[in-house]
Amino acid sequence: MKTSYSASRQTCRSLRRGLASALALAVGSYGTAHALELPGVTVGAGMRTSFVSEESAAPDGGSSNDFSLDSIRLYVNGQVNENIGFTFNTEYYTDVNDEETLSVLDAIARFEYSDVFNIWAGRFLPPSDRSNLSGPYYLTTWNFPPVQAYPAIFAGRDDGVAYWGQVGGGQFKWQLGVFEGPATPGDDLLYAARLTANFWDPEPGYYNSSTYYGDKDILAVGLVAQSQDGENSYSVDVLMEKNLGDAGTVTLEGAYYDYDILGGLDALGAEPSNGYFLLAGYLFPQEVGIGRIQPVVRYSYGEIDNGADGKVTDYNINYIISGHGARISLAYQDKKDTLFGDDNVFVLGLQLQM
Repeated sequence: MKTSYSASRQTCRSLRRGLASALALAVGSYGTAHALELPGVTVGAGMRTSFVSEESAAPDGGSSNDFSLDSIRLYVNGQVNENIGFTFNTEYYTDVNDEETLSVLDAIARFEYSDVFNIWAGRFLPPSDRSNLSGPYYLTTWNFPPVQAYPAIFAGRDDGVAYWGQVGGGQFKWQLGVFEGPATPGDDLLYAARLTANFWDPEPGYYNSSTYYGDKDILAVGLVAQSQDGENSYSVDVLMEKNLGDAGTVTLEGAYYDYDILGGLDALGAEPSNGYFLLAGYLFPQEVGIGRIQPVVRYSYGEIDNGADGKVTDYNINYIISGHGARISLAYQDKKDTLFGDDNVFVLGLQLQM
C-alpha cells in the first residue's frame, strides 16, 4: 500500500508539473500575441490654485485679495477593445457665487479605427479654436483669452457627435461635428468644423496645445466655422513656435474671431461682435533652480457692433518645472474700457498635472 500511495503521489506531481508548464506556455503565448489588445484604464488628475489680487479702476470700486482653488480635474481613460475607448473627466471648481461645484467635464465614447476615420460621441470640446482645444491647462498664459466666446454648455464643452481624422501623423487634421448648441425656438442643432494645417512638426490627435515648450517646432493655421439656426461664428488661429537651441524657444500666436450672434462678446446675445489677440513668448534655455523662465505678453481687443469695445493686456512670467505638468505663473491683467471691465488683476498661480 505504501508503494502504491507513493507512486500515486509521484504521478500527481508529474501531472501538476505538466499542467503548470502547459498553462504557463499558454499564458506566455497569449501575452506575447495579444499584449497590445488587452483593455486598460489610466487615471490622472490636474489642479490649478491661485492667489488673486484685484483692484478696481473706479474711484469707489475698492479691491479684493483671495486664495482660490480654481480647478481640480480627475481624468479617466479606458479601452473596451483595440478600437473602442471611453473617456470620463470631471471638474471640481468654485463658481461665480463662490459655491463649490462638481461637474461632468467630458464623457466620450471613442470609436477610433484609423488615422482618417474616428467618431466621438457624448460631451467634449466641439471643433473650435486652438485656445479652446488647449484648455486652461495647456495655454501659454494663465488667463483664458477674453475674446474667445464660442457657445458652450460648460468649460467649452457641448453634447454631440463628431467625425475627425488626420494625415501625415497630424500634418493635416479635420474635425466635423453636430452638437446641441444654445437653445433656439426651432431647436436647431449646431454644426461645427475645424481644419488644421501643420507646416513643420505634426500635432496628432483631436486636441492640441498652445505651447510645447520647445519639444516641437510648430507652424500651424486653423480655420473654424460654427452655425446654428442662421447664426454663425468664424475664427482663424495661427501658432508659430521655434526651438532655437541654445538661443531659447520663441512662441508667436494670434487669433481672430467673428461672431454673427452665435456666441460672441455681447452678454445679451443681440449684437454681432468680433475680436482678436496677439501673443509673444520666449522660453529661456537655461534652468534656474528646477525650472526655466518664460515671459509672455498677450494683447486682446474686442468690440460689439453697438460701439462698446475693450482692451486687455496680459503680462505673464511662467516658471516651467515640468512642461504642462508643473508650472508656476505670475500674471498681471490690465483691462481698459467697458467691454471687459476696468479692473486690474494680479495672479500668482500654481498648476500640477499627473
